[in-house]
Amino acid sequence: MADEVQNVEGAPEAAPTDGQAPRRGRGGGRDGGRGGRDGGRGRRDDRRPRDEEGGEELIEKLVHINRVSKTVKGGKRFGFAALVVVGDGKGRAGFGHGKAREVPEAISKATAAAKKAMIRVPLRDGRTLHHDGRGVFGAGNVTLRSAPAGTGIIAGGPMRAVFESLGVADVVTKSVGTSNPYNMIRATFEALGEQTSPKSVAQRRGKKVSDLIKRGGASDRAAEAEAAAVTE
Repeated sequence: MADEVQNVEGAPEAAPTDGQAPRRGRGGGRDGGRGGRDGGRGRRDDRRPRDEEGGEELIEKLVHINRVSKTVKGGKRFGFAALVVVGDGKGRAGFGHGKAREVPEAISKATAAAKKAMIRVPLRDGRTLHHDGRGVFGAGNVTLRSAPAGTGIIAGGPMRAVFESLGVADVVTKSVGTSNPYNMIRATFEALGEQTSPKSVAQRRGKKVSDLIKRGGASDRAAEAEAAAVTE
């Protein structure tokens, strides 16, 4: 009798018969069943990293997040709205807005929208703007001024996030009117969209960069040296 019990306990587990699938737990395996909570919707790990676009690292700034609600037949449906600014730190930046039921999903939508709406802004010496600018959107009214080296970013709130992601190191700004982050961001990008460089102006007018700088009162040698330093 003891020998029979020993044989039963030591016997290997019986293999499933033909046509009978092996039993799994509630969650199922990686290849079988619904695959966990995702339920066939795909794995989130398959997406590209949030800070990369075509192998290029991007700077992401969460400017504002707001709780919103939608009134439906059964009551109110709450969600979140996110405002994100994205830039490469080398003269390209964009902003985006996204809404979702959860905060991470809203930020992901806003980031994707910002990457699609990125614009190129010419920078002087890679650190400041070429000239002053003014942008208006709704009640938002912003003024941008170029600054010498060492000034830093004199800007507050949403505007600082734009210049940090853009790669501007020296700038002086002033915002008059509303403090709504959406209008401030749009007004800032209106001003940045009007920025031009001496190189683009010279190409449009069929002149040399040194000729444009010389008209400002600079000597021939100084104008040629400054024109040679203009990269964009």
